[in-house]
Amino acid sequence: MYSNDGFRELGRQECLRLLAKVPVGRIVHTRQALPAVLPVTFCLDRDDAVVLCASATSELVRAVDSTVVAFEVDEIDAAAHSGWSVVVTGPATVVTDPVEHERLARGGPRSWVPSPRQVFVRIGPELVTGRELAGVRTLYGVDLTP
Repeated sequence: MYSNDGFRELGRQECLRLLAKVPVGRIVHTRQALPAVLPVTFCLDRDDAVVLCASATSELVRAVDSTVVAFEVDEIDAAAHSGWSVVVTGPATVVTDPVEHERLARGGPRSWVPSPRQVFVRIGPELVTGRELAGVRTLYGVDLTP
């Protein structure tokens, strides 16, 4: 993180706890050599991997399978000038194992746009980072209260 910017760095376990609190995040990947960001529903799997559900024919699935992606979630209170952000970075892979696919179909994430043939994409949590606004006064001494 950036030192002296008024935010507190979060540990891995705290990041995972916060990640599990929200139902929607943003997957960041490359699209035609440019950064692309899409909101998606997701869940955390038992190995702390981020799992999302998408149409098997979607451009997203083709773009992220076997690549390194970032996944971001946050919770912001604009009125109180507070909040947190968590980023998971790691390899994205389409779940191909039939037993694993069936397990996720029973208890995994649900797409808000169901399709006849859905797949699950797993993002390995190689790097999990987060930060939280430390309070109403930044480390620079600037008061953030309205």
